[in-house]
Amino acid sequence: MPAVTVKEITLLPRVIAGPTLRARGIKSITTAPQGFEGEGFPVRRAFAGVDIAELDPFIHLDQMGEVEYAPGEPKGTPWHPHRGFETVTYIIDGIFDHHDSNGGGGTITNGDTQWMTAGAGILHIETPPEHLVMSGGLFHGFQLWVNLPAAKKWSPPAYQDLRASDVALLSSHDGGALIRVIAGEVDGHQGPGSTQTPITLVHATVQPGAELRLPWCRDYNALVYTLAGSGSVGEERRPVQMGQLTVFGEGDMIVVRATDMQESRSPELELFILGGQPIKEPVAWMGPFVMNTNREVLQAFEDFQKGLLGTVPAIDKSGRPLNRSGEGAKLGSATKVSNTDILDVHNAPRNVVEG
Repeated sequence: MPAVTVKEITLLPRVIAGPTLRARGIKSITTAPQGFEGEGFPVRRAFAGVDIAELDPFIHLDQMGEVEYAPGEPKGTPWHPHRGFETVTYIIDGIFDHHDSNGGGGTITNGDTQWMTAGAGILHIETPPEHLVMSGGLFHGFQLWVNLPAAKKWSPPAYQDLRASDVALLSSHDGGALIRVIAGEVDGHQGPGSTQTPITLVHATVQPGAELRLPWCRDYNALVYTLAGSGSVGEERRPVQMGQLTVFGEGDMIVVRATDMQESRSPELELFILGGQPIKEPVAWMGPFVMNTNREVLQAFEDFQKGLLGTVPAIDKSGRPLNRSGEGAKLGSATKVSNTDILDVHNAPRNVVEG
């Protein structure tokens, strides 16, 4: 699990949780079910079973893989639309290509992040590059959906390409944990991601037996997903293991410990830590559209079918031809993509989920 590693962690800035900080208690621990999306991509649905109000401003989180592909097996998604939120794709192992109808795109690999603001509407595709399809290989990452407030749901689409070298690297107080700040701020240290909604995203690696006491904005919620290894959360030391999401209560510090003995396949405790300022607005979510009302969701489907959410480019921004169906067309009209097809891409709700 490479992502971003360092040779000498003691040289990094240290995160110090002061004695006046209050540790957050544990509200719930849930286990992510496994499933498939797109063209058969294996995922764990990290937010399954959690009230959407507890997740605000987040909507959806998939752990993609970890999977070792044989030659010819790597899979991605077809062209599909989004409106009303942002998708954040973080790659730990492997390679992924992104293209969108706004001209954004590129290839990300170990520790890189693609940040796409759908805003008023965009079409995009996520696929493994051709050489990875031919060779096979390891793939592991996350895709997070971040809601946008009503005032920003109709903003122009945008794209950020965040390189692993840009991530802010920190150490826990005793050097027992490596903290990668992807977006937001931790103890005065800022990550590279520019956020429309105030949030913080962290990937932390905690060594066996070590404890991470992470200062956390009091106004944010706090979620910790265990992506590998085992440990405990909170001062209560409630046990957690791979594939489990912890929802924390109020306070200004997250406490996580790694068990002394880890499995050989997962020698450290790996955590995806996220939180944000709740938007506290009505949510209506169906398929690839996250809006405020049922009517707005239905309008998004209608606009997609009319081809109003964008045109699939015949070539990407580097001049390479794209080889997926719908090239150079208004997806949804010229290519006759059905609503059922786009609901299947992310295995998102087929009926409106309101919160």
